[in-house]
Amino acid sequence: MQAERMWQTSTGEGVTVAVIDSGVDSSVPELRGQLVPGKDFSVPQLGANHDSQGHGTSMAMVIAGRRSGGGTWGLAPESKILPLRSVGANGSAGMAKSIRYAADHGAKVINISLGGPASEAARADLQPAIDHAGEKGALIFAATGNHGAEDNIGDYPSSLPGVVGVGAVNRSLKAAKFSVYGPQVALAAPGVDVPTRCTKRLRDCTTWGTSDATALASASAALIWSAHPTWTNNQVLRVMMETAGKPDDGNIPSKYLGYGIVRPRKVLLDKEGDPGPADINPLLAARGTTAPPKAPQSRSDNSAADAAQKPADPPDSAPPWPLTAGLAAAVAALAAGGLIIVRRRRTQ
Repeated sequence: MQAERMWQTSTGEGVTVAVIDSGVDSSVPELRGQLVPGKDFSVPQLGANHDSQGHGTSMAMVIAGRRSGGGTWGLAPESKILPLRSVGANGSAGMAKSIRYAADHGAKVINISLGGPASEAARADLQPAIDHAGEKGALIFAATGNHGAEDNIGDYPSSLPGVVGVGAVNRSLKAAKFSVYGPQVALAAPGVDVPTRCTKRLRDCTTWGTSDATALASASAALIWSAHPTWTNNQVLRVMMETAGKPDDGNIPSKYLGYGIVRPRKVLLDKEGDPGPADINPLLAARGTTAPPKAPQSRSDNSAADAAQKPADPPDSAPPWPLTAGLAAAVAALAAGGLIIVRRRRTQ
């Protein structure tokens, strides 16, 4: 991404990114001074800065962590994080409240590295909140999920109109085999061997997942918006789509990469991308509809995905909604109302 060069132009200053997740630990050195007061919409309520799983803290680190000693730091280190805890029995209703809160409290970018089974009940909860956030001028990025090599069934909220679904690529810029694919994929970002802190002990490690890819897409939007504060959410998204690294086969949109791999440097350094109309959502316009993309409902051919990246073994059964999309054997947390699995591969 050529981050050091981009930081000479933009560091994300002036942009607040809401992290709807398992909470964000405010004691982490790299996040001191980076958080604005948040809110807990989960059940039970333990506070926005309570993160027994470590997942939300890790996402905040990828987005806005600042250098502290020899640790890692985020792609948009001068942006601010609005932590919104949304896990447990409250499900999609809690996430919907989080989205509304973020939009009403100054978040330009809303990061949702979470997902859950597509259902009419979830859609009924989430779609009005997503529409509200769009009307308030926010951009929502959501992970497509890490079960692409298993059932590849589309999750909410990434499959809903008004949400930018983010898939993951590996170091070779190929779609990772675990990354859920289909028409809901709008953009892709690195999601393999991402350095951060992870697990509830917050150790330095590398992780993989569409969670991390989503965080990098959100941070990319923060960099662009900081450099162009008068642009609307539609204009930021349009230049991200225009300047994204396109699939080699020229098939756009690709069911694996969408409109391509995020490249904020093309906007910040090369001055590419036409922001275009302020009031037209480019993703909805490109799809020619406001209806949600039809999510895949069964296992299908993964031959175009990268076979070298193998997902972790899936849980025996689908856990209650929502499911974090970071993923590979790290934490199993028992929440009121059921088991929430947070899995992430780590290299210490």
